[in-house]
Amino acid sequence: MPNASAELDRSFHALAHPVRRAIVGRLADGPATVREASHGTGASKPAVTKHLRVLEEAGIVDRAVRGRMHVLTLLPDPVLAASGWIEHQRRLWDRKLAVIADYLEEQP
Repeated sequence: MPNASAELDRSFHALAHPVRRAIVGRLADGPATVREASHGTGASKPAVTKHLRVLEEAGIVDRAVRGRMHVLTLLPDPVLAASGWIEHQRRLWDRKLAVIADYLEEQP
């Protein structure tokens, strides 16, 4: 089994750039061509190629080549794993901050 921590690191790295997040956001609506997925990002074609490579290596995006057309599909598992980690951290800190809030309310 691949190292879950390394996979999470790749996911967060891939989602760290606004162009890649924009592409993922577009693909959340369904499969799209490279042109459709990157439209409006302001990135050049070479930059889009590099960003897609990062997303593909992280397992977030799958590419199917149909002739000259490249169709991208979002693979949700890495994004869901990152979301789950964030949610776990949020619950942990909510509990800790609630304890601090209770303590401060008890102070004169």
